[in-house]
Amino acid sequence: MSFEKELDFVVYGASGFTGKLVVEYINSQYSFNEIKWAMAGRNLEKLAQVKNDLNIDDSVELIEVDSNNLDSINRLTQKTKCILTTVGPYQLYGNDIVKSCAESGTDYVDLCGEPGWMHKMINEYSTKASETGARIVFSCGFDSIPFDLGVLFLQNEVKNQIGKTANKVRARVRKMEGEFSGGTAASFGATMASLRSNPDLLNVLANPFSLAEGFQGPQQENDTKPIYDEDLGMWVAPFFMAPINTKNVHRSNMLLGHMYGEEFLYNEMWISGPGDEGKEVAKMIASSNPIGGEDAPKPGEGPSRESREKGHYDVLFCADTEDGVIRVSVSGDMDPGYGSTSKMITESAICLVKDCQDLKGGIYTPAASMGLKLVKRLEENAGLTFAKE
Repeated sequence: MSFEKELDFVVYGASGFTGKLVVEYINSQYSFNEIKWAMAGRNLEKLAQVKNDLNIDDSVELIEVDSNNLDSINRLTQKTKCILTTVGPYQLYGNDIVKSCAESGTDYVDLCGEPGWMHKMINEYSTKASETGARIVFSCGFDSIPFDLGVLFLQNEVKNQIGKTANKVRARVRKMEGEFSGGTAASFGATMASLRSNPDLLNVLANPFSLAEGFQGPQQENDTKPIYDEDLGMWVAPFFMAPINTKNVHRSNMLLGHMYGEEFLYNEMWISGPGDEGKEVAKMIASSNPIGGEDAPKPGEGPSRESREKGHYDVLFCADTEDGVIRVSVSGDMDPGYGSTSKMITESAICLVKDCQDLKGGIYTPAASMGLKLVKRLEENAGLTFAKE
């Protein structure tokens, strides 16, 4: 990657709901002397309105970009070290941006939770990114940073305690309050549409190792129905984000040279409580779809500031070892889909450009690219806490 480029990163989609939150966070947290950034989108008037509403520094440039025009995208990627994009669904609007970044040696971070599209991009652009030095990192929001980095943080703690990593980890969502992202709902809808035209995509979506570039590990434990977690004494239910988080965790393991072991088992579920009541709640969760139906949020919409600030989440990670269970937790101080996500992707872009200059080109996960450097940034700046239990 060329460090001669004038900008550290560009926020693409800066006038959208999540993009505006990213811009607001950068503006409150960093001066332009620290981070040289710009705002990009398809409508200059909307970008100017956001800039004016948030009292953004005059030095922040506005760039008009059309996601359907490759020349327009190429002009963008040639100006900056990194593209931070909130414009999804990525399978509809992300192809040319990844192509341009891979070919120009430009770094890239997104909020993608679309494993079918990620699988396609990995196959098409991994080699080119390796050649040009582009570091492309998918899933830099709530899917999948708390989970991907949570497993890494836990495995480092396990190694410190017993001298080796654990081959089985259970993630258990203890608390989560906040509205689901409209982008997540739109991505789900786009994936369902892709399935209708490409039934083979089902194999990618069903395989927890589909992002591990040919590696196929052991049969994973069933996380699609309620079970009783003996260790916790609680019923747990399927967690709707497990299908993407699990794939990213297994990809991280592969990219890290199977640091967690080739027989690694990972299971991610939602704690519903003890006893008969917990069992009934687990059944109810298992039968519902929080991101489908007529009440699903719309892209570009989102919760109020008050709602975002009231939101929070807390995830427990348990490593089953020969010496007993070792636990850590990851928590966030805002709603996961918007408030916390906008801070996580911003810190990811900054971490990639400022703290990971020795990282070679390729397509990565957050854990395999930035790892504990990003953990440090998230704790210092973004309201996340990684803690021993």
